[in-house]
Amino acid sequence: MDQLTQTELENLRKMIGEHGMIANKLESYAASATEPELKTILQRDAQAARQAQQQLLPFLQ
Repeated sequence: MDQLTQTELENLRKMIGEHGMIANKLESYAASATEPELKTILQRDAQAARQAQQQLLPFLQ
C-alpha cells in the first residue's frame, strides 16, 4: 500500500477514535438498558464499532 498523506493519516486517526467513542457510548447505553432486545442491539452495535476500529488500526503502521 502506498504511503498515506498527512491529511489521510489524521482522518484515519480521527475515524479510529470515533469508532472507539461510539463503542464506549453504546456499551454504556447497553449496560443501563432494561429491555433485553434493546440491550442486545446496543451490544451488537458496540461490538461492530470495536471491530471496525480494530480493522482500521493496521493502516496506521
